[in-house]
Amino acid sequence: MSKFAASAEHTAAVRQLIPGGAHTYARGEDQYPEGMAPVIERGEGCRVWDIDGNEFAEFGSGLRATTLGHGFEPVIRAVQRYLADGVGFVRPHRLEREAAERLIDLIPSAEMVKFGVNGSDTTTAAVKLARAYTGRDMVAVCRQHPFFSTDDWFIVTTPMSAGIPAAVRPLTVQFSYNDLASLASLFDTYPGQIAAVVLEAETGEPPAAGFFAGLRQLCDKNGALLVLDEIITGFRWHERGAQYVYSIEPDLCTFGKGMANGFPLSALAGRRDVMRLGGYADDADRVFLLSLTAGGQPWALAAMLAVIDTYEQEGIAEQLHSTGADLRAGVEDAVAAAGLSDYFQVRGRDCNLVYVARDADGQPSQEFRTLVLQEFLEHGILAPSFVVNAAHDPKAIRQVIDAVAELMPVYRRALDDGVGTVLRGRPVRPAIRRRG
Repeated sequence: MSKFAASAEHTAAVRQLIPGGAHTYARGEDQYPEGMAPVIERGEGCRVWDIDGNEFAEFGSGLRATTLGHGFEPVIRAVQRYLADGVGFVRPHRLEREAAERLIDLIPSAEMVKFGVNGSDTTTAAVKLARAYTGRDMVAVCRQHPFFSTDDWFIVTTPMSAGIPAAVRPLTVQFSYNDLASLASLFDTYPGQIAAVVLEAETGEPPAAGFFAGLRQLCDKNGALLVLDEIITGFRWHERGAQYVYSIEPDLCTFGKGMANGFPLSALAGRRDVMRLGGYADDADRVFLLSLTAGGQPWALAAMLAVIDTYEQEGIAEQLHSTGADLRAGVEDAVAAAGLSDYFQVRGRDCNLVYVARDADGQPSQEFRTLVLQEFLEHGILAPSFVVNAAHDPKAIRQVIDAVAELMPVYRRALDDGVGTVLRGRPVRPAIRRRG
């Protein structure tokens, strides 16, 4: 019997109940080798157990959200304390003031803050504010950065744009990361029409010298707001965000994921003169910004406060970078020893590592990525990426390095004889695709 029998049965059943079989596309069964998509029962630290009883060292860290690890006790205790006092009151909870003060003190560019539930909501709220503040409709987004929001203004740029009115499509344009000329060209092509420039500080490619200063100058020159998406970089690059690391001066910024160690909480922060439009503005039309029944829940804010305490007391951001550096070095040594450095590579900042699997022609390959996932799962590793959290101990890091060393002969055979000789089942597919 398959070691994933219960997970496979569950997956087949839930496919008829939930579109796509999961509530996040990145968690879909199509992102894993056929018949090897574990359904999780519980997690602790850097490890998870599926409903078949299999144990895995989990990398990817809950889609980059659990920076402290699963079930981190101080955060759980804080949440439990406030859950016991009730949720969903008709007036704000007293913790909202403390949470706002603490986050504004932490984030360099923040003068006001509004809490949300997920990153899509807050990033869309930033776009709405920018449009209201500037009186413009267009948005420029970085084409190399994979995801900003589930809302129309961004999804229109992806292959999954069905259901979005045609009239919305021309309102979002794209520029290239580290390419100021590509953004300047957009401003020249659409003079006085672009409300906001939206990007992450960094994904797989580091910023070039002078890029962010030039970005700030272009936005100021052309009257557009700079919106920095820190949903991933915040509380991973640094508790004060990548804006602190790279001295970026955004007008608005958004946070999520690691700010509450995976509990559903996000934040929109920024300049007071912009943010106030979502409140009591007497001299301008009000913006319907974020008004969420589940917004500002005391238990979620308590989670954030516990996260901030932990970061400041234990130097978590430094730990993430150090652990990731150890993982990168060990994997790269194992790959180099096998002579396959041109085919299996580690990319990104140490706190946010991904791997690239290439075919015999040196091109990124879904088939070879599937082979890697397949072999990792066989070795008790669940690793859609190499993203670490503070709970990843030397044993987990060594487990991955050893698995990579054992993977290399299989990878070599796939290169020499064809990946089909070692791959079982269909390849994984891009999470965002037009059909199928």
